[in-house]
Amino acid sequence: MATPPSATTPPGTVPVAAQAACVTDPATPKRQFRGMWIASVANIDWPSRTGLTAAAQQAEYRGWLDLAKQRRMNAVVVQVRPAADAFWPSTYEPWSQWLTGTQGGNPGYDPMAFMVAEAHARNLEFHAWFNPYRVATHTDLTKLAASHPARKNPGWAVAYNGQLYYNPGIPAVRAFVQTAMMDAVSRYDIDAVHWDDYFYPYPGSGGGFPDQATYAQYGAGFSTIADWRRNNVNLLVQEMSAKIRAAKPWVKLGVSPFGIWRNAGTDPLGSRTTGLQSYDAIYADTRRWVKQGWIDYIAPQIYWQIGHPAADYAELVRWWSETVNGTTVQLLVGQATYRAGASGQDAAWQDPAELTDHLTLNRAYPRILGDIHFSAKDVRADRIGAVSRVTTDHYRRPALAPAGVGGAAPAAPNLTSAVRGTGGVTLNWQRGAAGSTASYAVYRLPGDGSVDPCDLADARNLLGTVRASGSTGTFTDATAAAGSTYRYLVTALDRLHHESPASNARVVTGTGGTFSVIVDNTTTGGFTAAATWGTSSYLTARYGTNYRFAEPQAVSDPAWFSATLPAAGSYRVEVWYPADPGYNSATPHLVATANGTVTASVDQRSGGGQWRVLGTYDFAAGTRQVVGVSRWTSTQGYVVADAVRLTRL
Repeated sequence: MATPPSATTPPGTVPVAAQAACVTDPATPKRQFRGMWIASVANIDWPSRTGLTAAAQQAEYRGWLDLAKQRRMNAVVVQVRPAADAFWPSTYEPWSQWLTGTQGGNPGYDPMAFMVAEAHARNLEFHAWFNPYRVATHTDLTKLAASHPARKNPGWAVAYNGQLYYNPGIPAVRAFVQTAMMDAVSRYDIDAVHWDDYFYPYPGSGGGFPDQATYAQYGAGFSTIADWRRNNVNLLVQEMSAKIRAAKPWVKLGVSPFGIWRNAGTDPLGSRTTGLQSYDAIYADTRRWVKQGWIDYIAPQIYWQIGHPAADYAELVRWWSETVNGTTVQLLVGQATYRAGASGQDAAWQDPAELTDHLTLNRAYPRILGDIHFSAKDVRADRIGAVSRVTTDHYRRPALAPAGVGGAAPAAPNLTSAVRGTGGVTLNWQRGAAGSTASYAVYRLPGDGSVDPCDLADARNLLGTVRASGSTGTFTDATAAAGSTYRYLVTALDRLHHESPASNARVVTGTGGTFSVIVDNTTTGGFTAAATWGTSSYLTARYGTNYRFAEPQAVSDPAWFSATLPAAGSYRVEVWYPADPGYNSATPHLVATANGTVTASVDQRSGGGQWRVLGTYDFAAGTRQVVGVSRWTSTQGYVVADAVRLTRL
């Protein structure tokens, strides 16, 4: 039942229902953080090598953002200060060597300004990733640029385990690194400051970190050097948090620490694990940062498989969920996408289901609000189809980022027009009169009836998002079927993703004739299949550029075709496939009708290269999975999923 507008809801707008009050598909959440790390140190991801021209660097970066959008992500975490250097014209530290090959070398443009602008043009959040204390991946101060602060203040630097670090125990160092990072916060329109797991360095083979003299100078009041070191890091976090919130309250502070705080065998508050303890090894008291609310989100690097004997993924997501409970800190999970299908990894990571199973397990813990994948090159590599499987199983539709603390939803926009043209349906709207609008969400509902607020809590009706610019906005729905009638609505969001009531609805009617829609296996948003389904273009009788195939097996692993049906009624269902004598003689087709799922078998050994009628079935209006091709058959030969056509009768 639709919820009546409240007294404060502007006339003609539709409130957006709380998702908890609506029945939605847990596999397609409307709110979910989806990000990937783009690492610059050692040219891991970007730039791919030093010395590229500015144009080449920019083209590569745009490619990473396009990949993020293709995988339906909504954020990138980009390393902009990998080693006491800068990817912007800093007045405190030199240009990063990973840009030009020479520390201090000007790349000829402002990478930070470019990166933020390009991310926001795609409405991707830009999380600026800083390393607070690493100075160099070597120990020779003379190799640093002449202007480098560590050369001007050699007492700040410590050589340890083959690298140079700023000494976290020196108050002047702590103040300086905060100032260097705040320079970027104040000058650029970033969405978050992000730190990974490097605070004090991980223990090396050459003994402990050599800061005993610093402890003697500054450690009064601490009974152990370990407690003093932890306090140094605590002060960094606490002070940086206060500075960010004072300067730009909408900029989040997020940390992605090592996945284990402490083991229960050491501390009853710890997790049931037996691995390295970040509290003791690198002096990162991450649990305290959460409980004190010094950070806005935490994304522990839970880089182990489900069932790992020392650090079970399932145990760690349970522990971190309990840790953030009762706080305002958002919990994300750092995913070891780099392990999936990689040579030398444990057998579990050779299973395409391992990574997707992590996200399925996350659903049991409502405090987990999303994931960050390490790193971009591994998302692109998609070894053993693990990333494709995650996209299919968990990122089927666009998603809004989780709403943060503070801020307020802006006023609803006014949808001024929705016009069907040759390129689709183009929407135009005006910004609402009140509040601070940072972006918009665009919704499409089938048919021309009234709007239930629960429709706007369903991610299957979310078409996409647009960054706000000026007093107007526009969006073109290129996926609108010519014969379909739709209702369109738009909402506005502030910088922390609080969503306004929906705009007025605009109805676009179908362009004459009987409604009919074709969904190919390459139709964006219209087809899902696990990595167990192969892709082929071998047979010319296919529909479109290729088709999908799989071995029969007694498993529930269907490939699904989804469609938006404008109205309830009877529809003729047809399938297209390329026939081959070696294909399956009884391929099960699952038809998800309004009255339940019906199975129809098709002999795919013959009769291909044309539309074959499965039958006439009743369907409800809306966007949903309509026809599936199942592998569950005792007959031999590949089962094939190519295209379906639904025609309203």
